[in-house]
Amino acid sequence: MAIIDRYGWLGTDVIGVQGNATIFLVIQHADIAIQEKYIPMMRDAVKKGKAFGSDLALLEDRVAFRQGKRQIYGSQIGRDNETHNYFILPLEDPDNVDKRRAEVGLSTIAEYVNHWQIKWDVEQYKKDLPALESKVKLINK
Repeated sequence: MAIIDRYGWLGTDVIGVQGNATIFLVIQHADIAIQEKYIPMMRDAVKKGKAFGSDLALLEDRVAFRQGKRQIYGSQIGRDNETHNYFILPLEDPDNVDKRRAEVGLSTIAEYVNHWQIKWDVEQYKKDLPALESKVKLINK
C-alpha cells in the first residue's frame, strides 16, 4: 500500500500483469477500511486502462457486501452453515447481471457459479432473495 500511496495505481505497462494482480489481491483481501480507501483509486485506474474492470467488479461486490448492500456482479458466494450449500450473496437487479458482467469482461453468472455447483435460475433466485438476505444477516453475526 505504501507503493500505491506514493506512485498511484501502477498499470501492467509498469509492473506487469502479475504485479498489477498483486496490488489488486492485497486490496481485495484487506480489511474494509483499506478497500474503501483504495476503491476510488482503482476505479480511476480502470478508466485509465491501468487496472482490469473484472478485478474492480470483484472489489465492488466485496465492498458492497461488507457494507451490508447487495452486490452488483454476483462475484461473492456464501455458504450455508447448516446445509453447507453455496449460494450467491444478495444481488442487485439479477435480471441484468450477465449484461453487467459482460461489460467488465466476466463470464456469465451461470458459468461462474458452476464452480460451486450452483445452478443459476434467475426467477428462483428472485423468489429466494428475501430468505438469502435473512440468511446472510445470520451468517454475519
